[in-house]
Amino acid sequence: MLKRKYINFFVISLLVALIVLNFVIDIPWFIYPIILFLWLLITLFGSFFIRWNYHLTSLSDKKDIIENRVSLTFDDGPNAEFTPKILELLEQYNAKATFFLIGKFAENHPNIVQDILKSGHSIGNHTYSHTNDFGFFRTNKVMSELNTTKAIIEKITGYKMLLYRPAFGVTNPSIQEAVANLKVSSIGWSVRSLDTTKRNEDAILKRITAKVSKGDIILLHDTSNKTIAVLERLLLFLQVNNLKSVPVEQLLNIKAYE
Repeated sequence: MLKRKYINFFVISLLVALIVLNFVIDIPWFIYPIILFLWLLITLFGSFFIRWNYHLTSLSDKKDIIENRVSLTFDDGPNAEFTPKILELLEQYNAKATFFLIGKFAENHPNIVQDILKSGHSIGNHTYSHTNDFGFFRTNKVMSELNTTKAIIEKITGYKMLLYRPAFGVTNPSIQEAVANLKVSSIGWSVRSLDTTKRNEDAILKRITAKVSKGDIILLHDTSNKTIAVLERLLLFLQVNNLKSVPVEQLLNIKAYE
């Protein structure tokens, strides 16, 4: 996979070499903006595609696992309407999952946070605000968001979370530094359901089932009735195909809490 430090080193070295070479032969001026444009393009893709691990390493699957296990993960909760329905379905199919919680919602629904844990699921940090401009926050602001949510969850449950999922799956140098400073594990995904888009239930289910196999981490959201409908059919699919959903820390063999 491409890494930011290697790409930056390569681009800087190439530009320096071209500048030096320009004293010997005439280098067309447009070569420089083309190189910078390609660098910018790679950096943008690396920031938005979490599985590239461009800025930091995010754990997105466990393909060397022996057991027939996957992990269902739910972002953007807790939601008073939909999270309880998801918990009921998971209980019905004896499936366990990981819920990445937004701090401001957890603050408003402490009982649901407790219900998630009582049902045998795990929880992770999904920032406090989940604002659209989160990718532009500086390191201190990112750390403040994560620490605020961590404190809220600790007050509700007594647990100090170690799992973190970047909002929108966006990463950058500020987020990389915050993750390193806070010593949390960044969790990605290998199967993205796109359940928050305009795709219908059948299309979302087909997208998941066509890709999923043991060791995968599946991204869903506890934010709509559409996801509830998809989940019920997905849980049946996993059962028929002998795939057991476990919390993500069990799949990856890492710690969820301090």
